[in-house]
Amino acid sequence: MAKHGMLRDFRFTDATEDIRGSKLYGLNDEKLGKIDDVIFDHFTGLIGYVVVDTGGWLTTKKFIVPANRLRLSAEHEDDFAVDLNKQQVESFPPYNELDLESDEQWADYEGRYRAKWEANPVMHRAETDRNITPTTRQMPGDASSARAASVAGSGDTGAFVEGGFAAGTDSVVISQSAVGIGPRWDRFQERLRERRKQVITKGSTEESADKYRKAG
Repeated sequence: MAKHGMLRDFRFTDATEDIRGSKLYGLNDEKLGKIDDVIFDHFTGLIGYVVVDTGGWLTTKKFIVPANRLRLSAEHEDDFAVDLNKQQVESFPPYNELDLESDEQWADYEGRYRAKWEANPVMHRAETDRNITPTTRQMPGDASSARAASVAGSGDTGAFVEGGFAAGTDSVVISQSAVGIGPRWDRFQERLRERRKQVITKGSTEESADKYRKAG
């Protein structure tokens, strides 16, 4: 059995505790899509990514976002936000859920996906070689996601970083530590961990049935 999986058709008893169907907004309140599913660790039940259905604006239809980059939307109740725009999403390698069926394939995809993120970035202002050093409030994991950045060794404050991307690049910053997303997310995560074995069993049964139907 692969280490990671999705909820797929599994439903919780209390539908209000399910974040699937919630909208995801990006920078400048741009709607990126809706949360279609989550990718979680079969052994711990912890969610690593949310799967976002774009509704068609993205060629591959769906993309993933690390769970620790989400936050509650301040403008839309029960929805979520992330510091990304469509152009940045388009720079990610195409997501294919079939990769989850093999730990090797998923590890390969994760490596290519995370290569677009920089754990400890040294950012540069577009078209210059001057470093931009984020303040404490601008570091990955800060909920306010401040935009302005100071240029190291100068008084120039015209440079900025959007959503972890250095201006003028297609790379983003991913935090390695989880951040608090909110009570709704916490309840969903708790229910998933409680029902982890049911989800895995249901998924395995459906997979076997599907293979049987195809063989017939």
